[in-house]
Amino acid sequence: MSDTSDLDDWANEEFGAAELGDARLTRRLVTLARKLSLGPHCSFPQSFNGSELKAAYRFFDNPHVDVDGVLGGHIGQTLCRMQQVPVVLAVQDTTEFNLSHLRATEGLGYGSDPHVRGFLIHSLLALTPEGLPLGVIGMKTWIRRHEELGKKHLRGQRTVQQKESAKWLEGIEQLGVLKTHCPCTHVIGVSDREGDVYDVFLAQRPAGVDWLVRASWNRRVAHPDRYLWETVLASPVLGEAQLQVPARENRQARTARLVVRCMPVCLRPPQNRRREKLPEIEVFAIHAQETNLDEGAEPLEWLLLTSVPTQTHAEALERLAWYARRWTIESWHRVLKSGCRIEARQFGNLDRFVRATALFAVVSWRILYSMLLARLDGNLPCEVLLQPIEWRALYCRTHGSTEIPDKPPSLAQIILWIARLGGYLARKHDRPPGPTVIWRGFLVLHEITMMYRIFRQNE
Repeated sequence: MSDTSDLDDWANEEFGAAELGDARLTRRLVTLARKLSLGPHCSFPQSFNGSELKAAYRFFDNPHVDVDGVLGGHIGQTLCRMQQVPVVLAVQDTTEFNLSHLRATEGLGYGSDPHVRGFLIHSLLALTPEGLPLGVIGMKTWIRRHEELGKKHLRGQRTVQQKESAKWLEGIEQLGVLKTHCPCTHVIGVSDREGDVYDVFLAQRPAGVDWLVRASWNRRVAHPDRYLWETVLASPVLGEAQLQVPARENRQARTARLVVRCMPVCLRPPQNRRREKLPEIEVFAIHAQETNLDEGAEPLEWLLLTSVPTQTHAEALERLAWYARRWTIESWHRVLKSGCRIEARQFGNLDRFVRATALFAVVSWRILYSMLLARLDGNLPCEVLLQPIEWRALYCRTHGSTEIPDKPPSLAQIILWIARLGGYLARKHDRPPGPTVIWRGFLVLHEITMMYRIFRQNE
């Protein structure tokens, strides 16, 4: 491994405090993270030499290495970042890894389709309200066992703790634990429609921990209109809002104009759980529906439920903005799958896949963090991301000059230069550079920095 004393050793910062039961394992984790981040799309034989490759496979084959151990140091660093901001959005989401093409891989379960083989992860990603990812704060992995296939009709006989829905409760519990490390930060757990679970609404939470969920069920409510949607739609319109909707598979990005309503509602427990005598609970509902779509198009509609008091138009707009940040975790999952190519790797068994996914989760976070930090505040000095030797090497490469400016370039400038290294054309009407060209650019930047160091070592 090359000397990194004059480089930004981000890997040591994020993984150096990992507790794996052996200091040698922690050092190996740091080394692996540092090397793999230089080419997250590359195969292991491309990333390591012979002895390093053997060491990498031994690490991922070690039963003493688990997800909590790999992520522990990074979560500690994320908590430090969370302490610096007054509000943090803890977004929860689940994604599936399809490994059906790796027929020899042991320990896999079935997926969303019975013919799919793979595993699932449920993650918690901490964001600022502006959308900057602060880090991963939780990850659960599991498989759907083949012996459970075809037993969906038995779900009604199981408690929430016996179903996959338990992941949402565990997420709220995790936030309560993490809250003790950032007492001055208001933490809001954000979930999509799958997180519309009555037990989550009832779960005990410490002060300063709340939740925000997109409603999936038209629940019974203690109001004259009897049901949630009907009750909220009968309330007066508070005002309008605009929302930037990103491009989807068959639709271009657009600005949606929304009509906004909000009101407190009293939810009644599910009828199929009457024997449990669950209490009613008062929550706050925010409804937004798009009004300016072309004829025949499906309008955007959100009905959000939250424990955060929401009564004014301004408060409703803030909650809608919070939920809109949920898309960031989907972008992070795309970087993890496409940028780090988890599904293309051949580890041989589930345990190795899970350990490697935990490490690549942090590598993916760093790629996304770099991209979004420049978008949110491009005027920051580039040394918030790069060490002096890195930006100087990048400057010389970009300008074809050996003359170094006295003042570091801005973050926006160096991200653009890195993106160009990764193939970004920077044409007038091009969208901002995405994660793919950013991580490609970082790979080239590493090689440039190594050569820059060699040629400057005698100066």
